[in-house]
Amino acid sequence: MAARPVSRMLQRVLRSGLRSCSSGAPVTQHRPGEPPQTAAEELSRRRQFLQEHAAPFSAFLTDSFGRQHSYLRISLTEKCNLRCQYCMPEEGVPLTPKADLLTTEEILTLARLFVKEGIDKIRLTGGEPLIRPDVVDIVARLHQLEGLRTIGITTNGINLARLLPQLQKAGLSAINISLDTLVPAKFEFIVRRKGFHKVMEGIHKAIELGYSPVKVNCVVMRGLNEDELLDFVALTEGLPLDVRFIEYMPFDGNRWNFKKMVSYKEMLDTLRQQWPELEKLPEEESSTAKAFKIPGFRGQVSFITSMSEHFCGTCNRLRITADGNLKVCLFGNSEVSLRDHLRAGASEEELRRVIGAAVGRKKRQHAEFLLLLQDSPPAIPSIFSQDPFRVQGIRHRVSFSNQKATLWEGGWFPRTPLLAQWRLRSSCPQRHYSSHLDSDANPKCLSAVAQAPATPSGPLPTADQLTHVDTEGRAAMVDVGGKPDTERVAVASAVVLLGSVAFKLVQENQLKKGDALAVAQLAGVQAAKLTSQLIPLCHHVALSHIQVWLELDATRHAVGIRASCRARGPTGVEMEALTAAAVAALTVYDMCKAVSRDIVLGEIKLLSKTGGQRGDFQRT
Repeated sequence: MAARPVSRMLQRVLRSGLRSCSSGAPVTQHRPGEPPQTAAEELSRRRQFLQEHAAPFSAFLTDSFGRQHSYLRISLTEKCNLRCQYCMPEEGVPLTPKADLLTTEEILTLARLFVKEGIDKIRLTGGEPLIRPDVVDIVARLHQLEGLRTIGITTNGINLARLLPQLQKAGLSAINISLDTLVPAKFEFIVRRKGFHKVMEGIHKAIELGYSPVKVNCVVMRGLNEDELLDFVALTEGLPLDVRFIEYMPFDGNRWNFKKMVSYKEMLDTLRQQWPELEKLPEEESSTAKAFKIPGFRGQVSFITSMSEHFCGTCNRLRITADGNLKVCLFGNSEVSLRDHLRAGASEEELRRVIGAAVGRKKRQHAEFLLLLQDSPPAIPSIFSQDPFRVQGIRHRVSFSNQKATLWEGGWFPRTPLLAQWRLRSSCPQRHYSSHLDSDANPKCLSAVAQAPATPSGPLPTADQLTHVDTEGRAAMVDVGGKPDTERVAVASAVVLLGSVAFKLVQENQLKKGDALAVAQLAGVQAAKLTSQLIPLCHHVALSHIQVWLELDATRHAVGIRASCRARGPTGVEMEALTAAAVAALTVYDMCKAVSRDIVLGEIKLLSKTGGQRGDFQRT
């Protein structure tokens, strides 16, 4: 390489009868009578030589803090076939005109220059890189660059199973697959598209082709998927996965909220409660991940602590956007257009100076986002740690994980559906959805009759005055500190009148937005957990159980909804049940509104309530 001086050792090797390639690594001349080396053997030998005789690192890629940048991420496209809630608004983002995007030749020209200067790892990103038509050709041509040791790709996995055999032949050596949930309905909710089983198939194909580890990236968001941490970790017992839990980070369009972030230490505490033998692995130089392993498990887990414990001090990454801008920091706004210099006819030396100047301006850390943390509360109380899937105990956790493991080992479909059941009633297929995951529970747990108390019931006795108003008429939260803890259960209901057209689409699961019943069930569960944040004077309740059940009523072209909440504490859970039913109904409306605006929400009411000081209630 022009920028790397040839060492005395290499000069002696060259004088001993070897010729050299452009990288300085020797290439043995074929001697008569000896079998010729294969291309793979020759490439392996040259890479070994480069590792053993590394030249001084390029000054152009070394910043003012001494960080040497050997890792380049290249975005192949701005487009994506998903709309993940933490990444992109539902309507998408304005796209750069095609003429302003880097061409394939421009990508390869820049890659060649960076590899000459010391980059030895390139990761292809997006958008979604696998929707670019010539992605296989790009990988193949990158693989020809001498000195490039690793070619990786970060993908959402939708197209992976189809393309991976070709990509592996072309030279792809590392894979990161984004997957934020193991629940198919929640997958649709998070990414606003279908495709869960395609991602599963892609991960399976990567394991089948020998990639190890297969890295699975999971962005952890409070109130959405932090209840699945143990389920993800359980997958590493029998599969060569590196499950990487990523702290929720701010990006344009994702409406970042500090309270949604689950910190590395909080996640680690959750894992250690289940697996106290979890052990930390040595950290690789410049690694962004803190890696751990459970003894006896094939895979491992890692944490990307971008927010709580940034790794700026060892950052070795540079990024080129799809329109050709060089970003020296993912969080920084500073960019320099390499595309414009290329198209203006800049020489390699001029490009090196531009790149070197940009790297030299790189800041010590992404300070603008650390300010967000300083302005936020110093600690995040685990207000959702008592979610229904966690507090039911380890027995339920293990059962849930075992069901998930079946997805991986037996053709990607669970033996027992987690959410959906099909029943025949009057020769008409009826779809029923329940959030309950405990197979040992009474299937009638949402029935108002089943929940009725043994003692006579009727309207609750009324108080002489409103309990949420103080003596001066101002709103105030009720003090429940002196009340005894009792087992509280509440059941609420709602009805959504869809009309015949929307009803048929829901019944046949043909809505463009996805499965309305599955998404509504999930929304109801989430809403119950968030009640105290939505209703100002409600106390936060550590719910021990939530169930949301939806049933189609063909006679009324309606969706019937029931929600049940349970907790042990000094205050009731009727608001949680009502909130779950109401939000599930609103979600059904949202899923169907493109088909019909003549949808009616109604009959939101409390059906039963037990455990309070004023007696039980059963609607008659």
